[in-house]
Amino acid sequence: MTDTVLLALVLATFAGLSIPLGASLALWRVDFLPDWAENDWRHGIMAFGAGALLAAVALVLIPEGTARLGAVPALSWFVLGAVFFAVLDVWMARRGGQMAQFLAMMMDYLPEALALGAVISGDVPTAVLVAALICLQNLPEGFNAMREMKGPVGHPPLWLFAAMVPLGPFAAWVGLNLPDTFDPAVGAVMMIAAGGILYLMFEDIAPQVPTENSMLPPLGAVLGFALGLAGHMAT
Repeated sequence: MTDTVLLALVLATFAGLSIPLGASLALWRVDFLPDWAENDWRHGIMAFGAGALLAAVALVLIPEGTARLGAVPALSWFVLGAVFFAVLDVWMARRGGQMAQFLAMMMDYLPEALALGAVISGDVPTAVLVAALICLQNLPEGFNAMREMKGPVGHPPLWLFAAMVPLGPFAAWVGLNLPDTFDPAVGAVMMIAAGGILYLMFEDIAPQVPTENSMLPPLGAVLGFALGLAGHMAT
């Protein structure tokens, strides 16, 4: 195994570990805060994750996807992604499932890990920065997904979130080893993910964010997007 491959796997694993970490934080009770403050805090984290997802769509997935595709294929895959996840969301809702946050998190994590693998051979500092940003995005997204998936019998098992971690290194390995001829396929994956994330955000995630007489959730969304913007400008 070359040093570049090993570094890609390590960085992607580091980025993915924040998924179970964020999920585990959702299991803690914040007993030292009054009820209103705890409510605002949790909604603020949800909004921060939504802002980070929006940044991933606007600054990573769509630019990287459109760079690999023509205008018509890019738009087609984008709309197809939204339609596919709309159908999937309706199907899960009819079965009583709540996984919009989880799906959006994975659609953010895997294409970005793919992009990490694609850039690491030519620009290691950028790859390190991308891994750090994925890590910071996954933390609130794992937190939100765990809270959303809580059912009548309690929270989903933490191992479910931990099992998602190895998918990132695999995606990074794929991105590192794919020949240039597969660029359109990578672009299609990114556009599908972008369309799906946007659908899930406006259908399931954003409506859960607002609270009355509180500025924390909308500010959280701005700060989440600012995190992605900072990384975009740094690269």
